[in-house]
Amino acid sequence: MYPLILRHPGPTPIPKKVELAMAQDMFSHRTEEFVKLYKDATQRVKPIFGTKQDILLLPSGGTAALEAAVVNTVSPGDEVVVITVGAFGDYFVSICEKYGLTVHKLAKNWGEACTKEDLNEFLKPLSTIKAVFATYNETSTGILNPIEQLAEVVRNHSDALFIVDGVSCIGGAPAEMDQWGIDILVTGSQKAMMLPPGLALVAVSERAWDVIEANNTTAYYLNLLSYREWAAKGMTPNTPSISLIMGLSAVCDLIEEEGGFSKTVERHDVMKNMVRESMKALSIELLTGDEYASPTITAIRAPEGLDLSAYLGHLKKEYHLDFAGGLGHLQGKIFRFGHMGYCFPSDVLQAVSLMEAGLQDFSYNFKPGAGVNAAQNVFLASLKK
Repeated sequence: MYPLILRHPGPTPIPKKVELAMAQDMFSHRTEEFVKLYKDATQRVKPIFGTKQDILLLPSGGTAALEAAVVNTVSPGDEVVVITVGAFGDYFVSICEKYGLTVHKLAKNWGEACTKEDLNEFLKPLSTIKAVFATYNETSTGILNPIEQLAEVVRNHSDALFIVDGVSCIGGAPAEMDQWGIDILVTGSQKAMMLPPGLALVAVSERAWDVIEANNTTAYYLNLLSYREWAAKGMTPNTPSISLIMGLSAVCDLIEEEGGFSKTVERHDVMKNMVRESMKALSIELLTGDEYASPTITAIRAPEGLDLSAYLGHLKKEYHLDFAGGLGHLQGKIFRFGHMGYCFPSDVLQAVSLMEAGLQDFSYNFKPGAGVNAAQNVFLASLKK
């Protein structure tokens, strides 16, 4: 049986080294062995976030980390701004509304980024905002918001916390939490971090800790103060995802072997350009413009004249190539090509080649090899830099 070629925005393929690390014998999370593992992994992952702050590990998916960022920092009735440019920005809206916050929703059309000008104008009439929530990389549309610029606008406007969902890009996109002025940055294990689902990573600024300490949160399992207290001992308050933390240490090994995190970021940027140029060569439209294009996922419009559902099903059945479909009102109109984590230019070339085979099966009008050639040219040019 052929292996599935998983080109989703998460879960993503797991490196063999990480699988082997997670297959080690189990041990208790209340031992010196675990303390050593925890402290080592959380220390080594800091450069991926661009922070000197401790990284907290929650035994959960990314959504729980988003909820923790809300429930620990604000209280019912507080005013917040949520920037949403797609389905996962709307997640933040739903979480905030569930906790009784007064939400000012800055919504952009799906496929557009939120610019610093957009945010600046939106914040002008708002003087009592406690927090601004934003999605760094919008998984549903392939948009990478200019988080550094948005953070600057928030800083210039007020003392509001700037809280960022980095679930689908941390590990594949630049992140300078401390330098940019992000107060809470969260991600999940199953995307660019090259791990299975089940581990959330949270970094918190000193400013945010001051707010959290004064907030008197009602959270128990998601109480970040409790995680901070136990992290000082090299542990977690509840049973952690021990195998995933073993895997996280192996992920850090792989990033170091690549030449450091800057090299990992470069690889993702190359793959982004490979995918985009190949689609242009095949006359297949992209949902987003180049300026704010994600380095981890590309949203691609249905090839003209093709039944997208039938085409994607054919690729999976005949070529074992699995893409993600669209979400919300984009369902049936786009598909999403994941190129994050354990993915390399050779994987992009493979996927584009199989896409072309499928296009020929559907009698799509194009020059065979055009997409592969365009992607290959991008890759070869990157080797000369």
